[in-house]
Amino acid sequence: MFGVYAIGILFFIISLAVSSRLKSKFKKYSQTPITSGLSGAEIAKKMLKDNGIFDVQVVSVEGQLTDHYNPITKTVNLSRDVYDGRNAAAAAVASHECGHAVQHADAYVWLNLRSRLVPVVNVASNFMQWIILIGVMVLGSTQNPTVLMIGMALFAVTTLFSFITLPVEFDASKRALAWIQDKNMVTPDEYDMSKDALKWAALTYVVAALGSLATLLYYISMLSGSRSER
Repeated sequence: MFGVYAIGILFFIISLAVSSRLKSKFKKYSQTPITSGLSGAEIAKKMLKDNGIFDVQVVSVEGQLTDHYNPITKTVNLSRDVYDGRNAAAAAVASHECGHAVQHADAYVWLNLRSRLVPVVNVASNFMQWIILIGVMVLGSTQNPTVLMIGMALFAVTTLFSFITLPVEFDASKRALAWIQDKNMVTPDEYDMSKDALKWAALTYVVAALGSLATLLYYISMLSGSRSER
């Protein structure tokens, strides 16, 4: 189990570093007013309208970096700083979340697959840690891999989910950046800031996916090692 803790600590440190950098970037770009003077909410509504989407609402939610698109309620949920913000960071986040709404309207295959996996991942997340822990204990005392294999299967589902999330996030940013550039929502300098902010946001998902994969591979190696000793 020490290997799992080592991997967890390593990626926790990396995640903290990326998260800290992301917050630093957003703080910096939040202090840069955009020339258009539009708020995040106004940008979001315009992007939805330009893409022919009229059944999605833009709402304000509490918290920081809590922005998300909910395909069930069809709402683009923007944190207050993004909703009211008139800066490069707000423009980036608002258009990115609308990018998810456009994906939904276009029946983007990766978003649909991700949405179908959500109920399964919720169940897996609730039980897998306990099952894996029990599985490791059973493996160590009886060399019976059954319980650990069940836990690994659940963990594999969450790992798959984290990797499916990557194209969804990258594509949403691609759509957002293309739109704000095409519609002249920002100047070239402001565009670079928006692009940089979204890049660091995407990196948080990359780190999470790699951390999950590294942990899964460790469990697989543990199981393979126990089998070779039998």
